Amino acid sequence: MSITCLHYPAPAGPADTLLVMLPGAGIAAADFAPNAMIAAVHDLGLAIDITVAAPELDLYLEDGVTEILHEAVIAPALARGCKNIWLLGISLGGMGALLYASARPRDIAGIFLLAPFLGTRGTVAEFTRAGLPGWTAQNSVATAPEQRLLTWLQSHLIVSHPPLIYLGYGMRDRFAPAHAALGAELPAGRVATSQGGHDWPSWTALWRQLLGLAPFGAGRCRAP
Repeated sequence: MSITCLHYPAPAGPADTLLVMLPGAGIAAADFAPNAMIAAVHDLGLAIDITVAAPELDLYLEDGVTEILHEAVIAPALARGCKNIWLLGISLGGMGALLYASARPRDIAGIFLLAPFLGTRGTVAEFTRAGLPGWTAQNSVATAPEQRLLTWLQSHLIVSHPPLIYLGYGMRDRFAPAHAALGAELPAGRVATSQGGHDWPSWTALWRQLLGLAPFGAGRCRAP
């Protein structure tokens, strides 16, 4: 199993904040820059280094993304003194970000979820019907990784310490009911919506909305 990483240093020089972007299915690591995801950050003059990390897709579904992401990206960043690490996950990459956070929450300050994949159809039906707080793993059709991320979300959303969670999704996205169920449990100031679907124009617009909320001053990593 492997991971592809592309690095985009902060224009002003070394930064103590790292943003790790995780693509979903059908998205290449090289797709982020031409879709203005990198420029949206650096055009604001933010001192943030960016790494796009694209694991093999099977690592998301087999819950292997945490180990390879930590070894290839997060641990080296912590070792060189990075103080604030954020994750951004699009679609299946959102699942990867949540899996990492559920396993190693002390490593990161916050998570951006753009149209995140939160589970297969049966799992989504369960927690949209019951509401995220009412969902239970008992007798659930959810896979082991899905159960872990949903259980972590349930416990994490009732506390106020990092990692902070920001969510953006299009109202015409095919996963919108699942996103709305998660958004209902987040502070309104951490949720962005658009009239778009599950595509780059929507994700880029949502990303700019979330950046407009000035999130990077809101969370800090605790000591690993």
